[in-house]
Amino acid sequence: MTELKDKLQQLKRERQARSKSQAIQDAMSELDKDEGLSTRDKLEQLIRLRPDRKPQTPQVKPVYTQDREPLQFTENPYALDARYGSITIGEGLKISSHVLACLSREPKFEDLDLSTALFFDLETTGLSGGTGTIPFNIGLGYYRDDKFWVGQYFLSEPASESQMIEDLNRFLEDMDFKSIVTFNGKAFDVPLLETRFILHRMPFKLDGLPHLDFLFPARSLWKHKYENCRLAYLARKVLATGRDEDIPSSEVPWRYFQYLQTGNYELIEPVLYHNAEDILSLLGLVILGASIFSEDPDGCSADAMDFFGAAKVLEKVGQTEKAADFYQRALNGSLSLEVGLSTRRRLASQYKRGEQWDKAVALWTEMTESEDASGDLLYSLRELSMYYEHRAKKFDEAQRFAEEGFVLAMGFSEYYERDFTHRRERLKKKMKATPQEKDKNQEK
Repeated sequence: MTELKDKLQQLKRERQARSKSQAIQDAMSELDKDEGLSTRDKLEQLIRLRPDRKPQTPQVKPVYTQDREPLQFTENPYALDARYGSITIGEGLKISSHVLACLSREPKFEDLDLSTALFFDLETTGLSGGTGTIPFNIGLGYYRDDKFWVGQYFLSEPASESQMIEDLNRFLEDMDFKSIVTFNGKAFDVPLLETRFILHRMPFKLDGLPHLDFLFPARSLWKHKYENCRLAYLARKVLATGRDEDIPSSEVPWRYFQYLQTGNYELIEPVLYHNAEDILSLLGLVILGASIFSEDPDGCSADAMDFFGAAKVLEKVGQTEKAADFYQRALNGSLSLEVGLSTRRRLASQYKRGEQWDKAVALWTEMTESEDASGDLLYSLRELSMYYEHRAKKFDEAQRFAEEGFVLAMGFSEYYERDFTHRRERLKKKMKATPQEKDKNQEK
C-alpha cells in the first residue's frame, strides 16, 4: 500500500498534463452516433487518437505485460473493527432499518439491514453513458463471514465483456443481495449496468431491489455545510479519510485507453485504488450519515448544521414531529445566519400546520429581528400580519407588520410588494369600519 501511495503522489504531480480525458469522452459521444461501428471498432478508433494533439500530454512508453488476463477478479477483506477515517467498518451492521428507510425513502428497507446489501460503483470508458460506454471495472462491497469485502472485476480486454457479465451474474445469484447502495447510481451506474446485461442477453438480478442512492440524502445532510457533495470531497471533509492523493474521476477513461494501447498496468493500479476507495467512502458516509439520527446524544458527533440536514430528510418522508425535534436541536446549537433563518422558517411552518400558534409566532418574531433583509424576513412579516389579522383579530398589529413589510419589499420583491400593498388597503378598511362592521369582521 505504501508503494502504491508513492506512485499516486508521483502521478498527482503529472496530473495537470493529463487533460486528454475530456477530448476522448467527446470523441466517444460522437462515435456513439455511428450505429454501424462495433464497440471494438470504436475503441480502436479512440486508441488511434494522436496524443500530439495536446502537446502537454506526456508520452506513455509501452510496457507490455506477459499473459495479460482478459478478465480479473479480486477480493479484499476488511475486519469489522478496522477503522476507515472516523468510522469503524462494522458500524454499518448496526444501522437500523428505520433509518435506512428514511435515507432511501423506500419503505421496503424497513425489513432490511446492510448485511444483505450490495454496494457498487463503476469505472467506465466515458461519463456520459450510452450503449458505447463500457464498465471496465466493477467495484462491489458487501458484508460476508464477519468481514466487509471489496471485490473488483477488471476488464483487461474489451472483447471479454460477455464473460464478465456472465461471471457477475453468477456472483449475484450466489450472494442473493436484498438491496443496493450507490452514489448517483440511479442516474448512472444502475442504468448503465442494466444496459450491458440486456446487450448480452442476461437477466439483471438487481432490477427492482430497494435502492439507497446516497447522493440525495447526502445533499440534504451536508449541502448547506460544505462546498460540494462529491463522494471523494465528502470522504475527506466528513470522514477525514485523507484521499488527497487520489485521482479525479475525469482521468479514469484516459488511463484505461492508454492501458489498452500500452499494456502498462501502472496506469490502472490507481484506478483500482480509486474504485476501492469509493466503495469504502460510500460505506463510511452511510454510517456517518445514519449516526446523525441517533437517539443517544453521547453516541453521535453531529453538530447543529448536521441536525438541520437530518430534519430535512425526516420532513421529506413525512415524519414531521421528529423533524421538528431535530430542527429544535439545530436551533440549540450554532448555525450560520442563512441556515438559522431557514430552520426557523421550516419549524414555524410545522407549528402553523399543527395550529401551535404561540410557538409559530415566537419563531416568526425571532426572524424579524434578523439584520438580513431577505425573503425569509419578508416571509415572517407576512405571516405575522396574517396571524394578527385573521387569528388574533388585532388589526393595528397586523397593519404595523404589513407597513414594515411593504417598505422592505420595495425594490426587492415585486411579489411581496404587491401582497403587502393589498394587505395594507384591506386592513385600513377594517380599521375604519363602523362598530357593526367590525363585529362582522371579527366573525370572519
